Amino acid sequence: MATDRRHFLAGGAGLALGGALGGAGPLGLSRPALAQAAGSRVLRFIPQSDVTVLDPIITTAYVTRHHGYLVWDTLYGFDEDFNPQPQMAEGHAVEEDGKRVTIRLRPGLKFHDGEPVRARDAIASIRRWAVRDALGQVLLARTDAMEAPDDRTIVLRLKQSFPLLFSALGKPSTPVCFIMPERIAQTDPNTAIREMIGSGPFRYVANERVPGAKVVYERFADYAPRADGTPSWTAGPKRVHLDRVEWNVIPDASTAANALANGEMDWWEQPTADLQPTLRRNRNVVMEIPDPTGLCALARFNHLHPPFNNPAIRRALLGAVVQGDFMTAVIGTDRSLWKDNIGFFPPGTPMASDAGLEALGTPRDYEKVKRDLAAAGYKGEKVVVIAASDFPSLNALAQVGNDMLTKCGMNVEFVSTDWGSVVQRRASREAPERGGWSMFFTFFAGLDVFNPGVSQALRGTGTNAWFGWPTMPKMEELRNAWLDAPDLDGQKKVAREVQAEAFQEVPYLPLGQYFQATAYRRGLSGVPKGFPMFWSVQKS
Repeated sequence: MATDRRHFLAGGAGLALGGALGGAGPLGLSRPALAQAAGSRVLRFIPQSDVTVLDPIITTAYVTRHHGYLVWDTLYGFDEDFNPQPQMAEGHAVEEDGKRVTIRLRPGLKFHDGEPVRARDAIASIRRWAVRDALGQVLLARTDAMEAPDDRTIVLRLKQSFPLLFSALGKPSTPVCFIMPERIAQTDPNTAIREMIGSGPFRYVANERVPGAKVVYERFADYAPRADGTPSWTAGPKRVHLDRVEWNVIPDASTAANALANGEMDWWEQPTADLQPTLRRNRNVVMEIPDPTGLCALARFNHLHPPFNNPAIRRALLGAVVQGDFMTAVIGTDRSLWKDNIGFFPPGTPMASDAGLEALGTPRDYEKVKRDLAAAGYKGEKVVVIAASDFPSLNALAQVGNDMLTKCGMNVEFVSTDWGSVVQRRASREAPERGGWSMFFTFFAGLDVFNPGVSQALRGTGTNAWFGWPTMPKMEELRNAWLDAPDLDGQKKVAREVQAEAFQEVPYLPLGQYFQATAYRRGLSGVPKGFPMFWSVQKS
């Protein structure tokens, strides 16, 4: 097959909703015994929150995605250069001008119940995942048939070529195309699965689950890693050196920091900005930025109701955005931890460009913004801002946003509540005065807005779009053009047009990019880049 792998993924990565990082319930610290003979084979991890949903297909929560990579495997993985690589797949062939794709499974793959992984399991898994995924939906629309002529062979017969196929099947953005047993994958895509029978390197230990406090995984002895390659993000051999991984959910940041500092915990996924300087001074703690694509912050408009159903009013607010103010509030004054002057794709990734950035680069003038809002038709309508008081980074964004809107002369009602309530309220399409909303703040992992194919916040399908529900027919036309672009250069050209159109329609305000550190004990080695993954990790 003569295909350039790099341009598959110039196109393919993503992770889904920043809003999916949300709040946990009442949590607690499960303390380890002070002396354990096999302690070096047990890793104790502090996740960003509890795993309240275990099915990685029905939610976009990042913590559930991390759980998913422990329990299940994927046909393809992504390396650190954003290229899709075979994972459970042994290889593939593309024939008939891209309309026939044959994927061959590696031998020896097993599920946690001892059953072999078969092609029909993969097909059922692809179908369930595709219903809920943006690129998966494109795949379904372009597919005539998926067939399993034998237990190791998957044949996709397509109506037209889909160059992003392998990126879609391997992307780490939520939802991920995890491979499950056929009987489980046949569960309705809108109904949570009840069995955690995986295909991945760890087994979920259901009888040790303590909701709000603890999740446990054990090494799956019959997992067969790839024999070739180098571990890189979700690609390469997943060699396991741990017997157990214990997730201890600790809601209080000071408690989490102390547990890491004194060796009770081995790894803290997301240390808060205020505690990072102290942890950096601890010689037994390593601080790293694992994901070079960072986290992209945004203010999302409700496009269904005044005042933000008016694109001219949305555009006027671009003149008030100071991305540096938002980023400083979230992560501090250290410029190495954040970037401003960013558009709708993460800086340094293939689709990023300077198209339309002049809208953010002119001097900030609130009096001019007031005049622009009035000229656009703003008549003092109430702007209901919903803010997550228990989610520090999102609360910081909302506080700065509230100040910005007020300085622009808008009639702001600031509703401060818990993240769970924000998640529920943002799903309401009622008018702001009837329990709806006008604006909320969130962020996406960089891979979630990596390109037009995966960025849910750039979809313009009205009530079928992500919360905010913009109708942007030209944006949808450009997205389709991007999906059909023949190569990386073609994708970049269309992505520039997408960003220019986004600065006209303004589906949301881009607020900057920041980089979340992770912290772990110096005795750990092999900690992967990207997001929390537990193969390759060793503990001395």
